[in-house]
Amino acid sequence: MILVDAGPLVALVDASDQQHGACAATLRELREPMGTVWPAVTEALYRLQDVPAGQDAVLEMVSRGAVRLLPLGQEDVPRIKELMAKYRAQPMDLSDGALVRVAERESLDRVFTLDRRDFEVYRIGKRKTFRILPEAPPRTRVTRRSYRRRRRRL
Repeated sequence: MILVDAGPLVALVDASDQQHGACAATLRELREPMGTVWPAVTEALYRLQDVPAGQDAVLEMVSRGAVRLLPLGQEDVPRIKELMAKYRAQPMDLSDGALVRVAERESLDRVFTLDRRDFEVYRIGKRKTFRILPEAPPRTRVTRRSYRRRRRRL
């Protein structure tokens, strides 16, 4: 199971989203089922408030089971609260806290998110890192020579 954050849900249904292409390509490559939590769906619907067809599409993905809704219960709330306190400097929102909690509870480590900076910091349990989709583009090494060349062109 791959956890899905709000960002890809929005990007997948909104072709004008800057990350639509990358998220659509990632979706085509996935072979495992996707799951999310109510807070991520709520965040996606809020971000799509000006795109009613996008809201409908997200809800359709959930109702068809293309994205499974993973349970959150009252017993998960104390741990979500702990996580939000621990990562307050990020800050961690309810959606991210719920996804990390489900990852811990279900022993999941793959997350489809556009919040790479946050999920690179979050830990499953005390040490395990998330494997983040879409994959990060390779970083180009900037040497002193390439930096000077680039500056001259400007």
